[in-house]
Amino acid sequence: MRAIVVGAGEVGFDVAKLLAQGGHDVVVVDIDQAALDEVAGRLDVMTVTGNGTSATVLEEAGIRNARFMIAVTAIDEVNIVACMLADRLGVETTVARIRSSELSRTESVLTSSDFGIDLVIHPEESAAAEVVRLIHRAAATDVLPMADGRLHLVGLRLDPDAPVLGRTMQDLSRENEKLKFRVVAIVRGIRTILPGGNERFHKNDQVFVLAEPGDIPKVLDVVGKTNRSISKIMILGGSDVGAKVALRLSRDKDKSVKLFEPNRERAERLAELLGNCLVIHGEATDIDLLVREGLQDMDAFVAVTDDEESNLVTCLLAKHLEVTKTVALLSKSAYIPISQSIGLDAAVNQKMSVSREVLRFLRGKHVLSVANVHGLDAEILEIEAAPGSKITRKQLLNVNLPAGILIGAVRRPDSVEVATGLTRIEAGDSAYVFVLPNQIQKAESLFAGG
Repeated sequence: MRAIVVGAGEVGFDVAKLLAQGGHDVVVVDIDQAALDEVAGRLDVMTVTGNGTSATVLEEAGIRNARFMIAVTAIDEVNIVACMLADRLGVETTVARIRSSELSRTESVLTSSDFGIDLVIHPEESAAAEVVRLIHRAAATDVLPMADGRLHLVGLRLDPDAPVLGRTMQDLSRENEKLKFRVVAIVRGIRTILPGGNERFHKNDQVFVLAEPGDIPKVLDVVGKTNRSISKIMILGGSDVGAKVALRLSRDKDKSVKLFEPNRERAERLAELLGNCLVIHGEATDIDLLVREGLQDMDAFVAVTDDEESNLVTCLLAKHLEVTKTVALLSKSAYIPISQSIGLDAAVNQKMSVSREVLRFLRGKHVLSVANVHGLDAEILEIEAAPGSKITRKQLLNVNLPAGILIGAVRRPDSVEVATGLTRIEAGDSAYVFVLPNQIQKAESLFAGG
């Protein structure tokens, strides 16, 4: 199936990579020849030089044979027009990256459907929401809501004195029988492990736990983590992400928020918009200013400027000053795996939110949704069990799951439950399946009709 990606920037590159890995015939369109050369040199895709709003250029890219159009340039208008053209030319699914929130407003005169757009993605909004979740879960490296928020996937870094070190998954389950949770993945160094019952916890493991939100504090206690209350927050950068984070956090009367913005005019506008937040005009590189404004007294430091090197450096400074929680906005994929190993608590990546949304369209129709997590070399599929499928024939403990496939939870019409060996999946149920990249087809086949 042909997929056309308009935009060869970092987001476009990532989307094209995922589509190509999914077996799609991918064509990347951009006006920047150098960016296209970079894409062509690193990915098995075709490229077309030109404007994505040109019908002639899209014809050259094979638009009439395409199933997907994903427009992810930095310009909203280009993405909208590209999707409009694709829709008129018969493309089945169109996805647009839109920074403006205008199309999402219920009172808006025009909506995304009026432009022939099936899915609008707001990377900045998604990134801001993730930052806020991480502030609320101070002990977590990652927080991903699942099943409409009824479950949370939480990433936790094990401390050198964690009480679970050396113990197995079976030990943990046996000692906490009444607590409904499951360790669904471990990142050890650069390796991702989907653990069996005999897998042991090691120092510095990053473990991913699936549980109901109300049970997360108990899970933290089990692994020796504490979720300290965050009340004083400093935000570096008044970008769209920074402004959205500040707006959300400053609504909480128990939180004191300071935001630094280097552009005076924007700082003044933000001061008017964010009435409950102290906006300070200042440069991200002015360390003395940050310290004078009480960086060392903060509970959390969030760096969301457009300069990710500054984001990393200032977060490391904040960590050196014993700030409890540091979060950096990073765009380069290469920085994500090393960010926590050098002392950063959490990283947020805007393009990851785009990838999560686009991935939903890569699988068969029985795959309801797809997600991925920073640094975790596994996909999370929500797959519906078809009548007669292999997965419905036995309890999970008697299903011979291939290595690299783990079922974390089951969603039924009226409930969601963390999976155990005694769980039996019925036709029509959907399961949250954690899958290593080389086992995706096997995972899907378990849920296909037999």
